[in-house]
Amino acid sequence: MTDIKVIGILGAGRVGTALARRALAAGYEVRIASARAPSEIALMMDFVAPGAVPATTEQVIAESDMVLLALPLSKYRSLRPEAFAGKIAVDAMNYWPQTDGVLPEFEGAPVSSEVVADHLAGARLLRAFNHLGYHELDAEARPAGDPGRRALAIAGDDAAARADLAVVIDRMGFDPVDAGPLAQARAFAIGTPLFGAPLGRVEMQEALAGQQAA
Repeated sequence: MTDIKVIGILGAGRVGTALARRALAAGYEVRIASARAPSEIALMMDFVAPGAVPATTEQVIAESDMVLLALPLSKYRSLRPEAFAGKIAVDAMNYWPQTDGVLPEFEGAPVSSEVVADHLAGARLLRAFNHLGYHELDAEARPAGDPGRRALAIAGDDAAARADLAVVIDRMGFDPVDAGPLAQARAFAIGTPLFGAPLGRVEMQEALAGQQAA
């Protein structure tokens, strides 16, 4: 397993800053980038995610052991595939036509992350964090062993990368559940019973097994 020390976040909106707070609370160094220059978001970070280091997109990717993608999904093509070669990238994005506009490549696509993975060829792409709200990242985090601890699913074709992310999720305050290959992310996509459901580890495992068998 990789010793993850620095987590990068692309996107400084509500999801990105919530992820930054959880990563910081878990003891990770955090780099965060948005469409604005680092100097333009520095003051905001002092308030919403104190300790997160504003950086350029290029710096976030180069300096981080794992990069969380919390951009509006319509921006995914702005990411340079070569910069992600060999990098663990976690797709936390969802397709919302009402805010992103209609993106033909995601209309009827089996799993949106597969489209992102095709674009970021060479990245060790995973899907996680997409099936709960940004406010729940703060409100639902619990220490290990807490009976009310919520589960988070992980899907991706790289088993070692899934294991690395499982450690990060556990430290962030959630029980990681390995859903298997990236295509299995359809089991917790928008519109499924798992999306937004407050499930514990065992319930999540059973629900994933049921969805995957369907």
